[in-house]
Amino acid sequence: MKQEALTPEKLREAYQHVWFVVARSQDIDTPQEARLLDHNLVVFRDSTGAARVTDRRCIHRGGNLADGVVEGDSIACPYHGWQFDGQSGACTAIPSLPEGGRIPPKAAIKAYPVIERFEHIWTCLGDPVFDLPNPPEIADLELEWRAAEPIHADCGFMAATENFRDMAHFPFVHADSMGEVNPVVSDLDVKREGREVWASYFYQQVPDSDFSDIGDSWMHYHSYAPGIATILYDFGPETGKRYLVDFPSPVSYDKCIIFWGVATDRDFRGGTVDEILEIETKVFNEDTPILGGLEPKEVPLAGQAVEVSAPADIYTLNYRRATQFAVQAIQEARGLNTDEPGRN
Repeated sequence: MKQEALTPEKLREAYQHVWFVVARSQDIDTPQEARLLDHNLVVFRDSTGAARVTDRRCIHRGGNLADGVVEGDSIACPYHGWQFDGQSGACTAIPSLPEGGRIPPKAAIKAYPVIERFEHIWTCLGDPVFDLPNPPEIADLELEWRAAEPIHADCGFMAATENFRDMAHFPFVHADSMGEVNPVVSDLDVKREGREVWASYFYQQVPDSDFSDIGDSWMHYHSYAPGIATILYDFGPETGKRYLVDFPSPVSYDKCIIFWGVATDRDFRGGTVDEILEIETKVFNEDTPILGGLEPKEVPLAGQAVEVSAPADIYTLNYRRATQFAVQAIQEARGLNTDEPGRN
């Protein structure tokens, strides 16, 4: 794929057609601000309990709708009280109008599609090309979920996604939480099909480590480019399985919010879901300063920086190929870049 198709401007254009998280489910009983790809949004629940996402700016005089209140199925502006339907964006009321007064036909804001899944609220600024996945590896599990506190990271969302699947940084970044992990990364069997990438990594218990005090486990990685990454931890039949998800969301090209969460299967006997959340929170907090120091701030898919890779980076390199596949599929599907040759 030509590097010109992977510049920050082209990527931003393509990512308008990708589902991203804008809030946790638990946080939107009152209107919440969100920013996605430099676009200001408000997220709230209407009278039916349905999650809604609309533009944050009131079309009247620019009031911040996130400072407003929900009136039935509409969000009301705090400035002049104009109300906008959360599903359609149409203006439903203008308090200054006399009874029977005509609402201007252009009095509308943009409303966006919404999916609520994994205890988070997802939206797409444009017409999505890919469905939001239901990972098959958890289809038969009865999971108890916890959505973690979102992390504001001073890096691009692709860089944050790569960090989540990088095994080679464990002994250096996570010495406090993971202990003395062997720095040698054994050969990884990585598989990629289109925008999906899989790998399995056997993680041996490290003495005196809170992270692995349960015992050895298989870490089954599964990601959907450009920004969904998961790990299914399998500790064997006596202990069971737990799940970790990571959904970095692009605030802008070089800043993101890392939305993430944990879940435990009904038969998991390695601790409560809240105990697992506490352990993983420590791990994520160790990553944050490293991510803030990256240069460049985002994965240089257009060749903006020279990088040298090692065998342990095979998952990362396959993620980049998957991202290139996804971007080209979006560009072709939405007519954003029609002069590219076929992809694989």
